[in-house]
Amino acid sequence: MAKIQMVDLKTQYEKIKGEVNAGIQEVIDNSAFINGPQVKAFASELADYNKVKYTITCGNGTDALQIAMMTFDFQPGDEVIVPAFTYIATVEVIALLKLKPVFIDVTNDTFQMDIDQLNAKISHKTVAIIPVHLFGQCSNMDTILEVAREYNLKVIEDTAQAIGAEYTFKNKSKRMAGTMGDIGITSFFPSKNLGCFGDGGAIFTNDDLLAQKLRMIANHGQKQKYYHDSIGVNSRLDTLQAAILRVKLKYLDEYSSARNEVARKYDTAFEGHTNIISPSRVQNSTHVFHQYTLKIEGADRDDLKNYLSEKGVPSMVYYPVPVHLQNAYRNYGYVEGDFPVAESLCKKVLSLPIHTEMVDEDQKFIIETIKNYF
Repeated sequence: MAKIQMVDLKTQYEKIKGEVNAGIQEVIDNSAFINGPQVKAFASELADYNKVKYTITCGNGTDALQIAMMTFDFQPGDEVIVPAFTYIATVEVIALLKLKPVFIDVTNDTFQMDIDQLNAKISHKTVAIIPVHLFGQCSNMDTILEVAREYNLKVIEDTAQAIGAEYTFKNKSKRMAGTMGDIGITSFFPSKNLGCFGDGGAIFTNDDLLAQKLRMIANHGQKQKYYHDSIGVNSRLDTLQAAILRVKLKYLDEYSSARNEVARKYDTAFEGHTNIISPSRVQNSTHVFHQYTLKIEGADRDDLKNYLSEKGVPSMVYYPVPVHLQNAYRNYGYVEGDFPVAESLCKKVLSLPIHTEMVDEDQKFIIETIKNYF
């Protein structure tokens, strides 16, 4: 049996090698390596896929977050509500812009922002909410958007892990992840569900003025070359990466289906197990399973992880330390016990291999190895 991978990008590439190589060769032949026609084409195709008016590509997901927040002209000291259980980039940009992250706990079952705590987090300094669509499904956007409207707050969706997920509102209307708030962002890091062969990111909006400003900030603050109307950054999606993403976008729904099939088999295998809690689904959202994340109850998660590694089964802990307890963010005054669910999850979660190329033999071995541990 070949070495089991957390994400098998090589085998995925082999299946679309001809299309990808042709796309790369076209870029090389034209030699338009920066802002080539493939970038514009990809942005248009992704906008169509997401049913959103504008897609602005950029250098990576962290840049996308920064550009989104710069667009609103937030002032130092303004407060942004963000989950305590998330990847650091979501909070990192808030801090870089001299804003104040106001952490909120997450739910114990779906790992999404606990909307029951949302109103209590709002002060006269609050300017925005950043829901993080963690692991592949959407947060409760009905409530988040209702609260944002009530308090006149901006909503920036971090959908770096959930591109392709669809949310159904109470009124039965449907929207894609990243297209419901004022702005949505995503990442094309290679291991993402829609990943390129390097770094890349994108920003989504349905607002004409925001789209214009987003483009300008991402391009040195200029609408016309050498005429700079605002402070900006230099953040671009390479033409080579756009060519690769154009190919992979065609297969994104197929990739999501493959991941869901892997998740279904894990669910079935671990159903009713005393020590293994499979991930819950958000009622109103589809799941694209960027990660399949278990909770380990009544056992030592780290010991299980080490055991799996010894047996040739990779696994990952997303995330071992909640953001409010990271050394870089201690100065905000939060202490252990402030966000008990996030803190508990960091000690219990374990993500298993899940990808588009998973074979039954590998998945059966993973499942058997986990069960044998107990």
